[in-house]
Amino acid sequence: MIVAMLIEVWQALLANRLRTLLTMLGMVIGVGAVVLMMAIGEGTQDSINRMISSMGSNLLMVLSGSTTSGGGVRMGFGALPTLTNNDADAISELPGVAGVSPFANGVVQIVYGSNNWATITYGVSASFFNIQNWTLKSGMFFSNADVRSASRVALIGQTAAKNLFGDEDPTGKIVRIQRNPYLIVGALAPKGQSLDGRDQDDALFVPVTTAQRKLFGTRFQGTVRLIIVQAESVGVLDDLIESITLLLRERHHLAKNIENDFNVQNLTALANTAVQTARILSLTLGAIASISLIVGGIGIMNIMLVSVTERTREIGIRAALGARRRDILLQFLLEAVLLSLFGCLIGVLFGVICAIVINAIFNLNIVLSLRSILGAFIIAGGIGVFFGYYPARKAARLKPIEALRYQ
Repeated sequence: MIVAMLIEVWQALLANRLRTLLTMLGMVIGVGAVVLMMAIGEGTQDSINRMISSMGSNLLMVLSGSTTSGGGVRMGFGALPTLTNNDADAISELPGVAGVSPFANGVVQIVYGSNNWATITYGVSASFFNIQNWTLKSGMFFSNADVRSASRVALIGQTAAKNLFGDEDPTGKIVRIQRNPYLIVGALAPKGQSLDGRDQDDALFVPVTTAQRKLFGTRFQGTVRLIIVQAESVGVLDDLIESITLLLRERHHLAKNIENDFNVQNLTALANTAVQTARILSLTLGAIASISLIVGGIGIMNIMLVSVTERTREIGIRAALGARRRDILLQFLLEAVLLSLFGCLIGVLFGVICAIVINAIFNLNIVLSLRSILGAFIIAGGIGVFFGYYPARKAARLKPIEALRYQ
């Protein structure tokens, strides 16, 4: 019986091809917009997730203290050198700590042959690369022995390497920084942009002691602007913040009435906020695009009401021949659902093509997921049932005699 109804519905749709196509157009545009917007939203979320993954997991950042100038101008955290390499070593002994790296940075000019390139140079410990999920393209990482001896060795990111060496492998090459030779012991695999838009591959990494003693210099030997701490798990982050605070206050001999001369920030919380923002963006884009689906559903309702009016005598004849109300209801409901689903199918293809074209032209990260496509089909079917029910119910409730008299 259902098969026979579907054949009749198909014939009814083909009998008015132009009207059928125009009715489906609202669903095509609506579903295409939903698929495209969800793809853009999920692409944004995927980009942020990859950026966060490149930063490392379960991270805390300990910033050195702030200071106030003679004119009363307060400088931000990191302005006053209150943290040292020894503080980092002490933090590494705390329970729940998976890794620690002191951190110093500055811009230097790197020279190789006739080429030169200005890039940010970071002084870090040997454990830094594991903390922030860096991998090698070639060569090797520098060791703890290099840190202890302040060796002139370096690891280079792909952007800096390309500008200095072109297509050559930089591993084993000697570059000059401040007229001193440095050996490139390894080339890092590319990471791309960070959350703040910075190119993470435009960088050079040297032992933190080398940066302190031979590159940047400081009035206070062994001081750093910040210390990066990796916790063993998310669950110990809050306890670890408290432990670090107590440890550093004790090491810096701060009285109870004295404010901290450092600041501990939870990078995992900041990263989670960014993920949540991207998720809200994705849902918002989908919700905005769904408005056009509602418009398409209203179009289906209007056309179905017209169809019921045009086929009133047909409905009366069916009822007179013994068709039950639910049979008539199901027939018109199937017609509305098929209109919606065919429009959804074309809309999905339209959305996928638009996503591919936009990705090719604007080089956006667009993710087409099966979940969003299936969701579009389910929503489209639901809209067909919701907006098609009233016309179908109206058709089913027509009285046979009155329907047969209708001109």
